[in-house]
Amino acid sequence: MKTANVLLCLATGLGAASAQAQSNEAESLGTLILGIPDNNSVEIDAGDFTRTTPTDLQDVFKSEPTITVGSSLPVSQKLYVNGVEETNLSVTIDGARQNNKIFHHNATTLIDPELLKQVRIDPSVAPADAGPGALAGAVAYETKDVDDLLAPGLSFGGLASGEYDSNGNTFTASTAFFTRQGNFEALAFVKSANGGIREDGSGTDIVGSGAGLVSGLAKVAYKTQAGGRFELSYERVNDEAARPYRADIGRVVVGRPVPDTRVYDLNRQNVVFTYSTTAPQGMWDPTITLAYSATDLALPEATQIATGTTKSVNGSIENRFALANGSITAGLDFYSESGNVDYRNYPTPAFNEAAQEKSRNIGLYAQARLDLSDRARLSFGGRADYQRFQGVDGSKFSDSGLSANVSGEFDVSNAVTFSAGASHVWGGVALAENFIMSPRWVYPAGGIEAVTADNMYIAANVALGAWDFKAKAFKTDIENARAPNYRRGPALTSDAVVEGFELGAKYSWQNGFFRVGYARMDADVNGTTADSFFGRYLTTPIGEVVSLELAHAIPSKGLIFGADAELALTSTATVGDPLPSYQVVNAFVEYQPRSMKNLTIRAEVNNLFDENYSARGTYGQEYVSSGVQPLREPGRSISIRGTLNF
Repeated sequence: MKTANVLLCLATGLGAASAQAQSNEAESLGTLILGIPDNNSVEIDAGDFTRTTPTDLQDVFKSEPTITVGSSLPVSQKLYVNGVEETNLSVTIDGARQNNKIFHHNATTLIDPELLKQVRIDPSVAPADAGPGALAGAVAYETKDVDDLLAPGLSFGGLASGEYDSNGNTFTASTAFFTRQGNFEALAFVKSANGGIREDGSGTDIVGSGAGLVSGLAKVAYKTQAGGRFELSYERVNDEAARPYRADIGRVVVGRPVPDTRVYDLNRQNVVFTYSTTAPQGMWDPTITLAYSATDLALPEATQIATGTTKSVNGSIENRFALANGSITAGLDFYSESGNVDYRNYPTPAFNEAAQEKSRNIGLYAQARLDLSDRARLSFGGRADYQRFQGVDGSKFSDSGLSANVSGEFDVSNAVTFSAGASHVWGGVALAENFIMSPRWVYPAGGIEAVTADNMYIAANVALGAWDFKAKAFKTDIENARAPNYRRGPALTSDAVVEGFELGAKYSWQNGFFRVGYARMDADVNGTTADSFFGRYLTTPIGEVVSLELAHAIPSKGLIFGADAELALTSTATVGDPLPSYQVVNAFVEYQPRSMKNLTIRAEVNNLFDENYSARGTYGQEYVSSGVQPLREPGRSISIRGTLNF
């Protein structure tokens, strides 16, 4: 059978916690929930978010050794899945495709974890209905709904939360209101975080590390008597503060002199309309999505300003056909996207310039998910995409391609499951990063060759009572990934090969669990060991990482406590300096008074032993001897958080 994924859920905090706090049936602080994801997917669900209360993407994925988030600043954090950078994955928020490749010193998808109820990642091999461009997998973020916050039978609720972090004297406040009136429901959430400069493990200031984030989420939904559900959502995140001049690097002490900091004004917004049904009728189970997403970045300086914008209008129409032994999902999706840069030089207007690229795509897809027998499961599908591309000079090109995937699981016994999968993906031509576009680019007469990828994985899971063990090997081979250069032109491409393996073990008991994971990832770009410079938008050196997590609840006392750790081993598989090892430990305790179940108090100690380090995936660690000072992670910090549900 499939390995059970043991998750410790708490009746506290934002999320399902609020609904439980208002429910007379919620009598236990900690409950053990068994989920059964497939052997290749990674799911961070409501229980994980409640237990860990993440503040950035590093916190969200800290227990997954194959998922790496570099940089200590949310505004410049990049996500790597099985060692591959997220722009090579299909990334969606509430089903809306994201087109966020603006500036290589920035985060690709800035998101506030407090808005999320679930993240699902399909590493390497993604299904056809994950969307176009899933070269190395797919990432799907889902934000909270009223049903996640408001207990059944109640018509109104809310929460207020406040947090103080000692490192940087950071204050965070959030408020949410939600209502359900008959078939109508609505949700409003807003959060603000402000704080000063943080210190690393040596007591040195981390340049440009002050908090300056505002996020919000609004949703309205209506359910018809026949079961149709209409939902409109608006989500927005803004980070506007002084950051390192290159936001993913502490300092560069060679080359042209630049200020230590400049303002990064980053806005990302997402508008999504969705129609679905809560009462599918046999073969009729439709979903319609129409979305607009946009990211804007402004870099104002004394003598100049550069502004970049990416936009995407996208959607899909699909139906899930229920079968006796599974289902087939088939549909059509599309996107129309643009990326542009506008540069203004105040002293010398002759230096002003602007450039824009556009891309349109329409795809047809089908994905079957079948139970072949009590022991065997199979998923397979394909998609056909047609793309039109327009360059900064107005030149237009069109191309098309086919993608296919297959994966399956077989239960050798009640305890042992083997699984494997493979895919070939056609990705078209990606838009260039905004801030390297040049209005002087000249495109090849036949257009730019489309990027393709081949993926595979093989895995085994063993469930022995309270123990679960897993092992997986994976590989991604990307060809003709676009790598344009401001001076050298728009048509440069690179090839990348990323491969590795993962080992994991987990032991669970009635009110807790312990798990450990180990992963090794190696990467080449154009036949040479990858580095964080030539690997931009493709991969980065990661090496070997170990993750550990422990959590235990004492329901009779209203307590839960736990700890987690990340150990990165020294890696010499780089083109420059070896990546140094580090060991970082975090711990927390959470208390819910038995006499006041709508109140939660949480205390955390992060980086308990004051380790002075840069997280794996952070840019420039192999160039320290060449004058690059990579961003350090914060040193020891103590945070106190209180959440009141009403």
